[in-house]
Amino acid sequence: MENFELCLPTKMIFGKGEENKVGEHIKPYADKILLHFGGGSVKRSGLYERVINSLKEAGIEIFELGGVKANPTLPLVYEGIKICRENDIKFILAVGGGSVIDSAKAIGVGTLYDGDVWDFFARKAVPTKSLQIATILTIPAAGSEGSANSVITNEETKVKTGIKCQASRPVFSILNPELCFTLPREQMAYGVCDMICHIHERYFTNSLHTDVTDGLCEATLKTIIRNAKILVKDYRNYNAWAEIMWSGTIAHNGMLGVGRVEDWASHMIEHQLSAFYNIAHGEGLAIINPAWMRYVFKDNIKMFVQYAINVHGVDSSLRDEEALALEGIRRYEKFLNEIGLKTKLNEIGIKDEDFEEMSKKATSFGEIGNFKKLNADDVKEIYKLAL
Repeated sequence: MENFELCLPTKMIFGKGEENKVGEHIKPYADKILLHFGGGSVKRSGLYERVINSLKEAGIEIFELGGVKANPTLPLVYEGIKICRENDIKFILAVGGGSVIDSAKAIGVGTLYDGDVWDFFARKAVPTKSLQIATILTIPAAGSEGSANSVITNEETKVKTGIKCQASRPVFSILNPELCFTLPREQMAYGVCDMICHIHERYFTNSLHTDVTDGLCEATLKTIIRNAKILVKDYRNYNAWAEIMWSGTIAHNGMLGVGRVEDWASHMIEHQLSAFYNIAHGEGLAIINPAWMRYVFKDNIKMFVQYAINVHGVDSSLRDEEALALEGIRRYEKFLNEIGLKTKLNEIGIKDEDFEEMSKKATSFGEIGNFKKLNADDVKEIYKLAL
C-alpha cells in the first residue's frame, strides 16, 4: 500500500426536499452569491424557483450566471470571474451536474488569480486558493460535488483538460435523488459510465496490498451495475437513484484511490474525443475505456482476472487467464449496451481522420497513465481499437 493523505471536508446533505433548505445552509458562509447553472431544465423542473425562494428567505443577494453546456468552456468561466470580481462575490452556488460544478470551480480559482485562469489548465501555474463553492447536484455522474477536480474545454485550441485544487472542494453538496427523475435516459447512462470509469481509473493499479480499496471499488461497481439495471425498467425508483447518486460521489471523492497509484489514461484519451466532437463525456468513455482495457490488460493480467471474477461474476474455474480477463471486459461492454450506450466509434459516426492530432494532444504533457505508460502511438492504437 502506498503512502497517502485523505481529507474529505465536503458536508453531504442527502435526501428528499433538502434543496429547499439551501438558503439556511449558505447563510453561515455568505450574504451574497453567484448562482451558477446550466440550461432550461433547472427552470422547467421548478428547481430554480425553489432555490431562489430559499435564498431570498435567507436574505441572500443573488447574482446569476446560467448557460453552462456539456463540456464547459472558457468564455463563460471568464464571464463568471468578471461578475465575481466586480461585485466582490466570495461564494458560488452551482446547481446542476458536473459541467456546472466544474465551471464554478474554474470561476472560483480564476477570480483569485491575477493571470489567465487557463494558466492552471495549461500547467503554467498551480491553483492553491478558491472562492467557496456549494452544489445542488442534478445529474449523478462526474462526482464533482465531492471532489477537488475541474475539467474545462478550450474551444480555440480543442484542448480539454483538468486541474486539481483542494480549495475547490465544495463546502457542502445537496443530493436529492428525486431531482434525477426528470433526467433524459441517456443522461442516466452517461452518468453511470462516468462513475464506473472513475472507479476503473483507481482500481486498475500495479500497487500491491490494497485489499481494502479493492473491496470498496468492487462493491461500489456492483452497486452501480445492479441499480442501473433497475432504472432501465423502473426509471423513477427512488432507492435505485439513491444508490446511484451516492455511488457517483464515492467514486470520485478520493476515498477509493487511497494507497494505490491511479491511472487516468482513459479520461485523458476521451477528453480529446469530446473536445473534437463535443460528445457527452460518458458517451465517449463507454467507447474508450473498454478499448483501453483490451490494449493494456496483459501488462497485469491478474488485476483483470480479479475484476472479471469479483465484479462481473465470471466463473473462476476457468484456467485460461486471458480468456477470463477478456470475458470480464466483454461483460462490461454488454452492460453498457444494456443501458443504451454504444461501445464503438463507428456506431456514433466517428472515423479515424483526427486520430493523429487527438493522440498528440492527449500526450501533450508527456506520457499518460500509470497501469501502462502510454505515448502518442499507444493512444492512436487505442483509438483504432475503439473503431
